Formats: sequence, structure tokens, C-alpha cells
Amino acid sequence: MLHSRIAGTGHYVPDNVVTNDDLSKMMDTNDAWIQERTGIRERRWIDPKTGDSPSVMGTKAARMAIENAGITADDVDFIIFATLSPDMYFPGPGVQVQDQLGIKEIGALDVRNQCSGFLYGLSVADKFIQTGTYKNILLIGSENHSGGLDKTTRGRGVSVIFGDGAGAVILQPTEEKDKGVLTTHLHSEGKYAKELALEGPNTGHWVDKMIAEQDPEDTSYYPYMNGNFVFKHAVTRFQEVIHEALEATGHQPSDINLLIPHQANLRISQYIQAKMGLADEQVFNNIQKYGNTTAASIPIALSEAVQEGRLKNGDLLCLAAFGSGFTWGSTLIRW
Repeated sequence: MLHSRIAGTGHYVPDNVVTNDDLSKMMDTNDAWIQERTGIRERRWIDPKTGDSPSVMGTKAARMAIENAGITADDVDFIIFATLSPDMYFPGPGVQVQDQLGIKEIGALDVRNQCSGFLYGLSVADKFIQTGTYKNILLIGSENHSGGLDKTTRGRGVSVIFGDGAGAVILQPTEEKDKGVLTTHLHSEGKYAKELALEGPNTGHWVDKMIAEQDPEDTSYYPYMNGNFVFKHAVTRFQEVIHEALEATGHQPSDINLLIPHQANLRISQYIQAKMGLADEQVFNNIQKYGNTTAASIPIALSEAVQEGRLKNGDLLCLAAFGSGFTWGSTLIRW
């Protein structure tokens, strides 16, 4: 029976570092306030002069993952791209990556599941590999948040949290028993969709309507988040979905060698770590320097964990995410 394994990892973040002190010059906030609530010290925001975009950053991360996997771009036979911030309203950035990599006319799928988008994409890729449909799937998570944030005091509750960047992996088949992706679990609860959402522009609220209205109080085209509500649901769903994956494979929390949670908020990660009784070396966090990069956060963190030697052959890796939708998911991987 075929299993899917992560054969290569890569990531890219913009050079432009934006510290909490930098934000205090744009809005009424300060370093202590941000760190106390989020754990974030700095984040990367795209400099428009560089030409970076979700597809461009995704391509840069992809090249690194392809090289890390020991293959060439021409070996890639399917692309999955997870993002909430595509270069264009349509088409999605998957086809742009295919073009930028200069590879044949392979299929490209775009996933719009926000913070859990990478895990949704991973689950889809895993099933394609298991059925023998594809042999080298490129999975990317990439975000440009900074281009759409309200960088005033009005929007500080959201804007201080988010950063830009991209991460990528190559998934391949393996026949090794108990290796690779062991299980994936996906959930949604749409009744809370508007608790973390961007309502415009959309097909009922196009840009020309916003321009015609010229309403300075219309904030529908900025992200909205009911922070306390989201936090309470996140800490519950994270634990549930991690335990779901552990129970499906007969494991205990103590069996986890490394947990990489979606980098939503350092306080959420620390809460989950404490509740599950995990030691510091069992959890990987990098939100302190990148902020919340939504669909890119897990693959960026995974790429860094690999670079730092935090994963060795046979380790049990757990990935988990919760976010807008609400959607959430988890996977267990035997490295």
C-alpha cells in the first residue's frame, strides 16, 4: 500500500522586517501590548518594490522544496496552492506557479481554507498519492496580508498579528510501513464564519461599489476578528483534533516528538502545550519573528524545523491548525 511522505521542504519570507516599535509609529500600540497578547516581536511585510506576491513567494519556496527533495521542477506532476490572499481575485495562484516554474501543463488546485488551508491541501495530496494518481505533488501555503490590513489604530487588533511569507513541501509515495502521513482529520463549523472574516470585496460588494460609496466608515474590506471568541474556540478545537489523530493511530501525547501548530497566537500554542503536557522541545513556534502567516505558517515552521535538525528519522510529527471558517484539522506523520 502506498503512503505519502514529505520528501522536501522550503520557505521564503520577505526581507522587510516590521517590528512592534515600527507599528507604534503607525497606530496607538506598543511592544509590550503586542507581546503580552500575541507573543509576536516582529513580522515580515512585503515591500511592493520587490515584486513579491503570494505566487512569487510561493514559487521561491517551491524551488527550495524541489531542490531539497532531490528532484527537478519537471518532475512535479501536480500543484496545490493554499492561500486567502491570491495575487488576483481569479484565477488562483496555482496556475501562476506552474507558469513561473516553467513546467508542463500539469493540474493546479487552489485551496481557500485560510489558517487550515495547508492541512486541507495536505490531506488532498495524501489521497492523490495513495491512489497512485501523482508521484510528486507540490503543496504551497503563501500569504500577502500586509497589502490588505487596516494599519491605523482602528485596525490594530488584527493588523499587529499578521505577516507575509510562503512555505512549500514536496509529497511523494513510499511503500515503507508506518512511514509518512499516518492520518488526517478535517472539520468545519460555518455558523461562525463571520467571527473571523473579510466580507468585501465579493460578488455582492465589488470594488466599484466601494469607490462609488466613498464611505470612510465602511470597514468590510478589512479583515475582522472577534479575538476572544476565536481564542476560546481555538484552544478547544486544537486539543480535540490533535487527540483525534492520536486516538486514530493508537498514540498518546507523550509519543509526539514534535508538534507544529498553526502559528496563530503564541498564547494559544502555550496553552495547548500545557494542557497536553508537552515539553518545550516537543513544540515548535516561530510566530515571534514572523507573526501569523495563515496558510503559510505550518510549512514555514516545518521548513525551519528541518533546517534546525528538530526532526530525525522515525520521529512522530503532529501538525494542527484552526482558523477562519471556522475550519480546523490535524495530521500525524512518521518522519
